[in-house]
Amino acid sequence: MTTTTDRAIPTLPSRSPADSLAFYAKLGFAGKLAAPDGSYAILERGALELHFFAHPKLDPATSHAGCYLRVADVTGLYRAFEAAALPRRGIPRMDALERKPWGMLEFAVVDPDGNLLRIGQVL
Repeated sequence: MTTTTDRAIPTLPSRSPADSLAFYAKLGFAGKLAAPDGSYAILERGALELHFFAHPKLDPATSHAGCYLRVADVTGLYRAFEAAALPRRGIPRMDALERKPWGMLEFAVVDPDGNLLRIGQVL
């Protein structure tokens, strides 16, 4: 008998799904353009999956898109993402790993399109 696990997969805007593939490859994601015209991309890193749809007129500075990724080893993922050497300010960026008062250890990544990914682990 096959069991399935319920999952939510974020679908985020991207000025260029091909450019999103390149950016997220630096964070260890693998993926592909899933539409013949390049308007959709699917990326995976282990059990994490992100989808991107083309939104050529997106303004990264005013984007409100984002998602929360809850992981089992946020410290390990943070260390792996550090290899991308993202800046601490601006777009794109990666924030520091911090213990939050709501019981999470988390950090955030803002990609070149202004998408906010909060990534955390329950303490």
